[in-house]
Amino acid sequence: MMTQAETSALVHHGGRIDAAARRYPAAPRPWLDLSTGINPCPWSPAEGEAIDHGALPPVDGLRALEASAARHFAVEAERVVAMPGSELALRLLAHAILPRPITALWPSYGTHRDIADRHIAIDTPLGSAQAAGTLLLAQPNNPDGRLHDPVALSSLAHGDRWLLVDEAFADATPDCSVLPHLAPDAPVVVTRSFGKFFGLAGVRLGFVIAPLPVVGRLRALLGDWPVTTQAIAWGSAAYADRDWIEATRRDLRDRAARLDAMLARHGLAPRGCCPLFRLVEDHDAQGWFERLAGAGILTRPFAERPDRLRFGVPGDAAAFERLERALRG
Repeated sequence: MMTQAETSALVHHGGRIDAAARRYPAAPRPWLDLSTGINPCPWSPAEGEAIDHGALPPVDGLRALEASAARHFAVEAERVVAMPGSELALRLLAHAILPRPITALWPSYGTHRDIADRHIAIDTPLGSAQAAGTLLLAQPNNPDGRLHDPVALSSLAHGDRWLLVDEAFADATPDCSVLPHLAPDAPVVVTRSFGKFFGLAGVRLGFVIAPLPVVGRLRALLGDWPVTTQAIAWGSAAYADRDWIEATRRDLRDRAARLDAMLARHGLAPRGCCPLFRLVEDHDAQGWFERLAGAGILTRPFAERPDRLRFGVPGDAAAFERLERALRG
Protein backbone atom coordinates (compact mmCIF):
# COMPACT_ATOMS: atom_id res chain seq x y z
CA MET A 1 0.00 0.00 0.00
CA MET A 2 1.09 3.58 -0.59
CA THR A 3 1.88 5.86 2.31
CA GLN A 4 0.34 9.32 2.48
CA ALA A 5 3.70 10.85 1.55
CA GLU A 6 3.98 8.62 -1.51
CA THR A 7 0.52 9.51 -2.74
CA SER A 8 0.60 13.25 -1.94
CA ALA A 9 1.05 14.18 -5.60
CA LEU A 10 -1.79 11.87 -6.66
CA VAL A 11 -4.49 12.85 -4.15
CA HIS A 12 -4.53 16.65 -4.52
CA HIS A 13 -5.56 16.72 -8.18
CA GLY A 14 -6.07 14.15 -10.88
CA GLY A 15 -3.98 14.03 -14.01
CA ARG A 16 -0.58 13.48 -12.40
CA ILE A 17 0.71 10.90 -14.85
CA ASP A 18 4.26 12.17 -14.26
CA ALA A 19 4.07 11.35 -10.56
CA ALA A 20 2.41 8.00 -11.22
CA ALA A 21 5.09 7.03 -13.74
CA ARG A 22 7.81 7.74 -11.17
CA ARG A 23 5.95 5.77 -8.50
CA TYR A 24 5.27 2.79 -10.82
CA PRO A 25 8.22 2.62 -13.24
CA ALA A 26 7.36 -0.94 -14.37
CA ALA A 27 3.78 -0.08 -15.36
CA PRO A 28 3.01 -0.50 -19.07
CA ARG A 29 2.98 2.57 -21.30
CA PRO A 30 1.15 4.58 -22.38
CA TRP A 31 -0.75 5.27 -19.19
CA LEU A 32 -4.55 5.33 -19.28
CA ASP A 33 -5.55 8.37 -17.25
CA LEU A 34 -8.90 7.87 -15.49
CA SER A 35 -7.95 10.13 -12.59
CA THR A 36 -9.78 13.25 -13.79
CA GLY A 37 -13.29 14.16 -14.84
CA ILE A 38 -12.02 15.75 -18.05
CA ASN A 39 -13.74 14.48 -21.19
CA PRO A 40 -11.20 12.18 -22.91
CA CYS A 41 -12.90 12.83 -26.29
CA PRO A 42 -12.21 16.55 -26.80
CA TRP A 43 -13.83 19.03 -29.14
CA SER A 44 -11.53 19.96 -32.00
CA PRO A 45 -11.46 23.10 -34.18
CA ALA A 46 -11.99 23.11 -37.90
CA GLU A 47 -8.96 22.10 -39.93
CA GLY A 48 -6.84 24.96 -41.14
CA GLU A 49 -8.11 27.46 -38.58
CA ALA A 50 -5.24 29.88 -37.96
CA ILE A 51 -4.74 31.76 -34.69
CA ASP A 52 -2.61 34.90 -34.59
CA HIS A 53 -0.52 34.55 -31.44
CA GLY A 54 1.54 37.63 -32.29
CA ALA A 55 -1.17 40.18 -31.48
CA LEU A 56 -2.95 40.95 -28.24
CA PRO A 57 -6.25 39.10 -27.81
CA PRO A 58 -9.02 41.17 -29.45
CA VAL A 59 -11.39 42.83 -26.98
CA ASP A 60 -14.26 42.52 -29.46
CA GLY A 61 -13.46 38.81 -29.75
CA LEU A 62 -13.54 38.50 -25.96
CA ARG A 63 -17.04 40.00 -25.86
CA ALA A 64 -18.11 37.67 -28.68
CA LEU A 65 -16.79 34.71 -26.66
CA GLU A 66 -18.76 35.81 -23.61
CA ALA A 67 -21.89 36.21 -25.76
CA SER A 68 -21.42 32.71 -27.22
CA ALA A 69 -20.99 31.27 -23.73
CA ALA A 70 -24.01 33.23 -22.48
CA ARG A 71 -26.21 31.67 -25.16
CA HIS A 72 -24.97 28.25 -24.06
CA PHE A 73 -25.72 29.07 -20.41
CA ALA A 74 -29.05 30.74 -21.36
CA VAL A 75 -28.22 33.97 -19.50
CA GLU A 76 -27.66 37.60 -20.46
CA ALA A 77 -24.25 38.26 -22.00
CA GLU A 78 -23.56 41.24 -19.73
CA ARG A 79 -23.58 38.90 -16.70
CA VAL A 80 -20.81 36.66 -18.10
CA VAL A 81 -17.09 37.22 -17.50
CA ALA A 82 -14.43 35.08 -19.19
CA MET A 83 -11.66 33.90 -16.88
CA PRO A 84 -8.38 31.98 -17.30
CA GLY A 85 -9.97 28.90 -15.73
CA SER A 86 -12.75 28.48 -13.18
CA GLU A 87 -10.25 27.53 -10.46
CA LEU A 88 -8.68 31.00 -10.57
CA ALA A 89 -12.17 32.49 -10.67
CA LEU A 90 -13.08 30.78 -7.40
CA ARG A 91 -9.93 32.02 -5.68
CA LEU A 92 -10.38 35.58 -6.92
CA LEU A 93 -14.03 35.68 -5.91
CA ALA A 94 -13.24 34.35 -2.44
CA HIS A 95 -10.30 36.59 -1.69
CA ALA A 96 -11.35 39.85 -3.31
CA ILE A 97 -15.08 40.08 -3.94
CA LEU A 98 -17.58 37.91 -2.07
CA PRO A 99 -18.49 38.48 1.58
CA ARG A 100 -16.85 36.39 4.25
CA PRO A 101 -16.97 34.08 6.04
CA ILE A 102 -17.00 31.55 3.24
CA THR A 103 -18.52 28.24 4.30
CA ALA A 104 -17.89 25.27 2.01
CA LEU A 105 -19.71 21.97 1.87
CA TRP A 106 -17.27 19.12 2.38
CA PRO A 107 -16.03 16.81 0.95
CA SER A 108 -15.65 18.55 -2.38
CA TYR A 109 -12.88 20.11 -4.47
CA GLY A 110 -9.52 20.76 -2.86
CA THR A 111 -9.79 24.38 -4.02
CA HIS A 112 -12.99 24.76 -1.99
CA ARG A 113 -11.12 23.58 1.09
CA ASP A 114 -8.31 26.05 0.38
CA ILE A 115 -10.45 29.17 0.02
CA ALA A 116 -13.09 28.56 2.70
CA ASP A 117 -13.05 29.88 6.26
CA ARG A 118 -15.02 26.91 7.54
CA HIS A 119 -16.41 23.62 6.32
CA ILE A 120 -19.63 21.78 7.01
CA ALA A 121 -20.70 18.26 6.13
CA ILE A 122 -22.32 17.94 2.74
CA ASP A 123 -25.37 16.37 4.39
CA THR A 124 -26.04 19.50 6.47
CA PRO A 125 -29.47 21.05 5.70
CA LEU A 126 -28.46 23.96 3.48
CA GLY A 127 -31.04 26.35 4.85
CA SER A 128 -29.35 26.22 8.25
CA ALA A 129 -25.77 26.45 6.96
CA GLN A 130 -25.13 30.08 7.90
CA ALA A 131 -26.93 33.38 8.27
CA ALA A 132 -24.45 35.66 6.48
CA GLY A 133 -21.36 35.49 4.30
CA THR A 134 -21.03 33.09 1.35
CA LEU A 135 -22.04 29.46 1.05
CA LEU A 136 -19.84 27.56 -1.43
CA LEU A 137 -20.86 24.29 -3.04
CA ALA A 138 -20.45 22.29 -6.25
CA GLN A 139 -23.32 21.27 -8.53
CA PRO A 140 -22.75 18.43 -9.31
CA ASN A 141 -20.40 17.76 -6.44
CA ASN A 142 -16.98 16.23 -6.82
CA PRO A 143 -16.00 13.46 -6.07
CA ASP A 144 -19.38 11.87 -5.34
CA GLY A 145 -21.44 13.36 -8.19
CA ARG A 146 -24.16 14.44 -5.77
CA LEU A 147 -26.85 16.82 -7.06
CA HIS A 148 -28.85 19.35 -5.09
CA ASP A 149 -32.26 20.47 -6.25
CA PRO A 150 -31.48 23.60 -8.31
CA VAL A 151 -34.76 25.28 -7.41
CA ALA A 152 -34.03 24.80 -3.71
CA LEU A 153 -30.51 26.16 -4.22
CA SER A 154 -31.83 29.29 -5.89
CA SER A 155 -33.86 30.13 -2.78
CA LEU A 156 -30.91 29.92 -0.37
CA ALA A 157 -29.36 33.28 -1.20
CA HIS A 158 -30.99 36.41 0.17
CA GLY A 159 -30.02 39.52 2.05
CA ASP A 160 -26.54 39.13 3.53
CA ARG A 161 -26.20 35.48 2.51
CA TRP A 162 -24.53 34.90 -0.86
CA LEU A 163 -24.26 31.64 -2.75
CA LEU A 164 -21.23 30.60 -4.81
CA VAL A 165 -22.02 27.60 -7.01
CA ASP A 166 -19.22 25.76 -8.77
CA GLU A 167 -20.83 24.25 -11.88
CA ALA A 168 -17.60 22.94 -13.41
CA PHE A 169 -19.29 19.70 -14.50
CA ALA A 170 -22.77 21.05 -15.26
CA ASP A 171 -22.40 21.08 -19.05
CA ALA A 172 -22.82 17.31 -19.15
CA THR A 173 -26.10 17.51 -17.19
CA PRO A 174 -27.51 20.98 -17.92
CA ASP A 175 -30.77 20.43 -16.04
CA CYS A 176 -28.84 20.57 -12.78
CA SER A 177 -27.79 24.20 -13.27
CA VAL A 178 -29.11 26.83 -10.90
CA LEU A 179 -28.87 29.54 -13.59
CA PRO A 180 -32.39 29.20 -15.08
CA HIS A 181 -33.90 29.72 -11.62
CA LEU A 182 -32.12 32.96 -10.74
CA ALA A 183 -33.17 36.58 -10.99
CA PRO A 184 -30.35 38.64 -12.59
CA ASP A 185 -29.74 40.53 -9.35
CA ALA A 186 -29.90 37.53 -7.00
CA PRO A 187 -26.88 37.32 -4.65
CA VAL A 188 -25.63 34.22 -6.43
CA VAL A 189 -22.39 33.74 -8.37
CA VAL A 190 -21.90 30.72 -10.62
CA THR A 191 -18.60 29.51 -12.06
CA ARG A 192 -18.39 27.33 -15.15
CA SER A 193 -15.49 25.42 -16.69
CA PHE A 194 -14.78 25.10 -20.40
CA GLY A 195 -12.07 22.47 -20.15
CA LYS A 196 -13.91 19.61 -18.48
CA PHE A 197 -16.86 19.02 -20.81
CA PHE A 198 -15.03 20.10 -23.97
CA GLY A 199 -11.95 18.08 -22.97
CA LEU A 200 -9.57 21.03 -23.32
CA ALA A 201 -8.34 21.75 -19.80
CA GLY A 202 -5.03 23.12 -21.10
CA VAL A 203 -6.78 26.02 -22.83
CA ARG A 204 -7.45 27.44 -19.33
CA LEU A 205 -10.85 28.99 -19.85
CA GLY A 206 -13.73 29.43 -17.46
CA PHE A 207 -16.56 31.84 -16.75
CA VAL A 208 -18.26 33.69 -13.94
CA ILE A 209 -21.98 34.45 -14.17
CA ALA A 210 -22.93 37.06 -11.60
CA PRO A 211 -24.98 40.19 -10.80
CA LEU A 212 -23.71 43.28 -12.61
CA PRO A 213 -21.89 44.85 -9.60
CA VAL A 214 -19.81 41.67 -9.24
CA VAL A 215 -19.19 41.62 -13.00
CA GLY A 216 -17.91 45.20 -12.83
CA ARG A 217 -15.50 44.45 -10.00
CA LEU A 218 -14.19 41.38 -11.79
CA ARG A 219 -13.58 43.28 -15.02
CA ALA A 220 -11.71 45.99 -13.10
CA LEU A 221 -9.44 43.36 -11.56
CA LEU A 222 -8.84 41.39 -14.76
CA GLY A 223 -8.08 44.19 -17.21
CA ASP A 224 -8.53 44.01 -20.98
CA TRP A 225 -6.83 40.67 -21.76
CA PRO A 226 -7.85 38.04 -19.21
CA VAL A 227 -7.73 35.07 -21.61
CA THR A 228 -5.65 34.06 -24.61
CA THR A 229 -6.39 34.46 -28.30
CA GLN A 230 -6.64 30.66 -28.57
CA ALA A 231 -9.19 30.53 -25.75
CA ILE A 232 -11.28 33.21 -27.45
CA ALA A 233 -11.23 31.47 -30.84
CA TRP A 234 -11.77 27.92 -29.62
CA GLY A 235 -14.27 28.82 -26.92
CA SER A 236 -16.43 30.86 -29.29
CA ALA A 237 -16.48 28.07 -31.87
CA ALA A 238 -17.03 25.24 -29.37
CA TYR A 239 -19.99 26.87 -27.61
CA ALA A 240 -21.61 27.46 -31.02
CA ASP A 241 -21.17 23.81 -32.04
CA ARG A 242 -24.60 22.59 -30.94
CA ASP A 243 -24.40 19.30 -32.82
CA TRP A 244 -21.16 18.33 -31.05
CA ILE A 245 -22.55 19.39 -27.66
CA GLU A 246 -25.73 17.33 -27.96
CA ALA A 247 -23.91 14.29 -29.38
CA THR A 248 -21.33 14.46 -26.59
CA ARG A 249 -24.00 14.58 -23.89
CA ARG A 250 -25.59 11.43 -25.32
CA ASP A 251 -22.24 9.69 -25.69
CA LEU A 252 -21.19 10.51 -22.13
CA ARG A 253 -24.42 9.05 -20.75
CA ASP A 254 -23.85 5.85 -22.74
CA ARG A 255 -20.22 5.51 -21.65
CA ALA A 256 -21.07 6.22 -18.00
CA ALA A 257 -23.69 3.45 -18.11
CA ARG A 258 -21.12 1.07 -19.60
CA LEU A 259 -18.65 1.96 -16.83
CA ASP A 260 -21.33 1.41 -14.17
CA ALA A 261 -22.02 -2.07 -15.54
CA MET A 262 -18.33 -2.94 -15.70
CA LEU A 263 -17.62 -1.84 -12.13
CA ALA A 264 -20.68 -3.71 -10.86
CA ARG A 265 -19.47 -6.93 -12.53
CA HIS A 266 -16.36 -6.71 -10.35
CA GLY A 267 -18.23 -6.10 -7.11
CA LEU A 268 -17.80 -2.32 -7.09
CA ALA A 269 -20.84 -0.08 -6.58
CA PRO A 270 -20.49 3.18 -8.53
CA ARG A 271 -22.08 6.41 -7.28
CA GLY A 272 -22.81 9.77 -8.84
CA CYS A 273 -25.00 11.67 -11.28
CA CYS A 274 -22.19 13.21 -13.35
CA PRO A 275 -21.44 11.15 -16.50
CA LEU A 276 -17.81 12.27 -16.57
CA PHE A 277 -16.82 10.30 -13.45
CA ARG A 278 -17.97 7.72 -10.92
CA LEU A 279 -17.06 7.26 -7.25
CA VAL A 280 -16.55 3.86 -5.66
CA GLU A 281 -16.49 3.20 -1.92
CA ASP A 282 -14.83 -0.10 -1.04
CA HIS A 283 -12.80 -1.38 1.90
CA ASP A 284 -10.06 -2.37 -0.57
CA ALA A 285 -10.04 0.88 -2.57
CA GLN A 286 -6.30 1.33 -2.03
CA GLY A 287 -5.71 -2.21 -3.22
CA TRP A 288 -7.73 -1.52 -6.38
CA PHE A 289 -5.71 1.66 -6.93
CA GLU A 290 -2.44 -0.27 -6.66
CA ARG A 291 -3.56 -3.04 -9.01
CA LEU A 292 -4.79 -0.62 -11.64
CA ALA A 293 -1.67 1.55 -11.36
CA GLY A 294 0.45 -1.55 -11.85
CA ALA A 295 -1.44 -2.02 -15.13
CA GLY A 296 -0.72 1.56 -16.18
CA ILE A 297 -4.20 2.88 -15.31
CA LEU A 298 -4.37 5.91 -13.04
CA THR A 299 -7.49 6.46 -10.93
CA ARG A 300 -8.02 9.04 -8.20
CA PRO A 301 -7.42 8.06 -4.54
CA PHE A 302 -8.26 10.22 -1.53
CA ALA A 303 -5.91 10.57 1.43
CA GLU A 304 -8.70 11.56 3.84
CA ARG A 305 -10.96 8.71 2.65
CA PRO A 306 -8.85 5.63 1.82
CA ASP A 307 -12.07 3.70 1.13
CA ARG A 308 -12.82 5.90 -1.90
CA LEU A 309 -11.66 5.70 -5.51
CA ARG A 310 -12.86 7.85 -8.41
CA PHE A 311 -12.96 6.63 -12.02
CA GLY A 312 -13.08 8.96 -14.98
CA VAL A 313 -15.18 7.64 -17.86
CA PRO A 314 -13.02 5.86 -20.50
CA GLY A 315 -13.00 7.45 -23.92
CA ASP A 316 -13.18 4.54 -26.35
CA ALA A 317 -13.53 0.78 -26.74
CA ALA A 318 -9.80 0.17 -26.30
CA ALA A 319 -9.80 2.04 -22.98
CA PHE A 320 -12.82 0.08 -21.75
CA GLU A 321 -11.18 -3.21 -22.74
CA ARG A 322 -7.94 -2.29 -20.99
CA LEU A 323 -9.81 -1.38 -17.81
CA GLU A 324 -11.78 -4.63 -17.98
CA ARG A 325 -8.58 -6.69 -18.19
CA ALA A 326 -7.03 -4.83 -15.27
CA LEU A 327 -10.14 -5.27 -13.10
CA ARG A 328 -10.14 -8.99 -13.84
CA GLY A 329 -6.51 -9.11 -12.66
